[in-house]
Order: sequence, then C-alpha cells, then structure tokens
Amino acid sequence: MSTLMVPSFTEATERHLLGAAEGGSRNTTTFADNMKLPVHRWFRYSAGYSAEWAGSLMRHWGVERVLDPFSGSGTTCLAAQEQKVESTGTEVHPMVARIARTKLLWTEDPDELRDRVGDVLRVAALGRAVEVPTAPLIAKCFPDTEALHDLLRIRDAVLEQEGRDNIAELLWLAFVSIIRACSPAGTAQWQYVLPNRTKSRVAEPRSAFEAAGELFASDMEMRRFLVGDEPARTTVLHTDARTLRDVADEWADAVITSPPYANNYDYADTLRLEQILLGEIEGWKDLRPLREVLLRSATQNMGRWKAEEALDSPLLSPIIDELRPVYDELAEVRKGRAGNKAYNVMLAGYFYDNAQVFRALRQKTKPGAKVCYVVGDSAPYGVHAPVEKWLGKLAVDSGFASWSFSKVRDRNTKWKNRKHSHPLHEGYLWIEG
Repeated sequence: MSTLMVPSFTEATERHLLGAAEGGSRNTTTFADNMKLPVHRWFRYSAGYSAEWAGSLMRHWGVERVLDPFSGSGTTCLAAQEQKVESTGTEVHPMVARIARTKLLWTEDPDELRDRVGDVLRVAALGRAVEVPTAPLIAKCFPDTEALHDLLRIRDAVLEQEGRDNIAELLWLAFVSIIRACSPAGTAQWQYVLPNRTKSRVAEPRSAFEAAGELFASDMEMRRFLVGDEPARTTVLHTDARTLRDVADEWADAVITSPPYANNYDYADTLRLEQILLGEIEGWKDLRPLREVLLRSATQNMGRWKAEEALDSPLLSPIIDELRPVYDELAEVRKGRAGNKAYNVMLAGYFYDNAQVFRALRQKTKPGAKVCYVVGDSAPYGVHAPVEKWLGKLAVDSGFASWSFSKVRDRNTKWKNRKHSHPLHEGYLWIEG
C-alpha cells in the first residue's frame, strides 16, 4: 500500500514552487510564461510548464542531474542549463524532439545565422517554381496562393541547406516557427488547426522569416550573456519514455516532467500542418505510425490494441480494483454516446504505459531520487479517473518510496464543457525515491 506523505520542503517554499506566493504567477503548469523567455519562445508548444518554476525546483532540490522523460520542446533541459545542472530529455515524437534539440543550438554564432537568413531570402526572391502539397488542409489554411508560394520558396531555400551544419537546423526551426503566423487559419488551445476560423493579423512570409531569424539571433546573444559560453551538458534523445533507451542506469538524481494527460488530445496531430508543408507526410493517414508509438492518452492511439494486455498484466495490480469498475462503467456509457469513443480502452492503455515509464524511471534514477510530475485528472464521459492517485500507486509499486499531490489550479471551470461537467484539477505529483 502506498504511503501518502508531505513533500520534504517548508510550507513557504512549497507556496513559492506552486506559484502561490504574493505576486507570484499561477501559470506554473502552463507554457504561457515561457513565451517571454529567450530561446524558450522560439516555438510555442502548448503542452508544458513554466521554465522558471522548473529552475526554482532544481535550485531547491540542489540536484546535479535531471531527467525529463516527456521533454516536449525542451523546457526542462533549457531550464537546467540556466541552473548549471546536467540534463537529459527523451521525446518520442520525432519532430518535437528535433525542435527541442534545435533550441539547444543557441550556442552557435548569431551573426552567422543572420547572414544565412539573408542567403535564404535572396534565394527565395528568385521566384522559382514550387511544388504545392496536395493535402486539402494546405488549401484551407493558405487561400492566398501568392503568399503560399512565397512561403514555399523560403521552405525550399531552407531545405537546400538541410544537413549542412547546426545553423541549417536553426534556419529550419525559424521557418517552422512562422508557418502558422503566415496563415489566416486559427489555432485551437491545443494547437489543432481551425481553418474555419480566421485571425485578423497574418504575417507576410519573407518579413516573418527575417523577423524570426533576428529574434533567434538576439536571443542567442542574450542567453549567452545570461548563461555563459559553457552551459551545462544537456541531451535530447528521440526515444520512448517506456524504455528510456540510451539513458544510463542510476543516472539522474531528479525527474521533472509532465506526461501526456489522459484527456484524448491527439499529440500526433499537433504538427500535422507543419509536417505536410515540409513534405514529411501527405495527410492524416500518414500519422498512423506515430500514433502507434505515442503514450496511449488518446483513443486515436489505440489502433487494434486490446485492453486485456493491460487489464491482465501484473503491472496494473496496484490499481486494478479501482480501475476495473471505471473501465466497465465507461464501456457501458459509450454505448449511448454518438461518438462511441473507447475511453475505457484508452484509460487501460494510459496507466499500463505509465506503469512501464515508472519501471524505467526507477532504473534510470539514483536511490533517493526526487520526482515531480505536472499532471491533471480525467473524466471522460463524466466518469472520473483519479489520475494522480493511480500514478502515485504505480510509482510506489515500481520501487519508489512514497507519493503525495499538491493541487495548483482547477480546470474545466471557464466554459461549459460539451461532454461533462465534472470538476477537474491540475497540480504536482511528488514522488520520493
């Protein structure tokens, strides 16, 4: 049975880390504050948390090596550099991992980047013919064909440099960062593209790319001033959090991360527009291989996977008596819902996958390691799943000593939810090693 214990820091420090100190921010569990920070702001990735909060936690713990098994666009690794802490991040989405690795190239020469941005724009100005992706999404998001062709000329000039050096990677990210700004299509909270909604301000491609290049270069200069010429070693690996392959055993003394929430958000669809425009995929169907390797946090990730693999596994034995009634209730509720979403199967897969993550984390962390998960609960079809409680039990079963939870904010309160009205929350799952 798991032991519920208070995290080992003072109440005043806990209030600071939760962002509840007087004058403090309540955005610690979101990416919003990072958009003000050099390099962090190069690409807005909705899933994430405050880099400043992560850095304050590292300072309080006094860690030397931190691991982030769901590194996303690199928040933890960049924050670790700022604290002179060695770090490793792992990310299974190949394009997201590339974005994170490219952010870590801020140590390159900013003036060389400025020169190469100019080279790209000169090539783009030649007006060469371009190959327009045939996916319907492109036509919907870029109704102005002249602007689209200008954007594609920049794309082609950037891709001509691909593989040349690290500056070429920075050019790639600068281009990726302007794609949505150059489209009138709206973007939902979780980065879904909304072609039927339009935004009032649309960027001109050449001006947007030049501005992105200058933002990158000036941020590189600023970060060098803030962090120094020799930042702490950091690595982002394109690998699965369920195995943490290529991470050395007992490497980390701390883990700071935020796993995908069990909220049916399709992470494979996060960068579909960008991937199509880059020529990496042709459309929706090409996301299937990616969905098969993502954590099972969405019904789109299930494929032909059978829940019995999880329900019959000893990995779920600590929570099966609580999970099974929720699974059965969801199986019954879905019969009367038009969408017929297999939320029951999703939850089984979600906790089965996370059980594997905790087993891997226990192997890759030192005895006594401290872990913080930014996480929220779930209530598909209004059937509540106490996510933090079940994750805590799985962590203890994998070999960690204890867990506790601190709520930061309520969720599902600002608008009328079309699926359910169950109150949800978000906060920090603290796990002691």
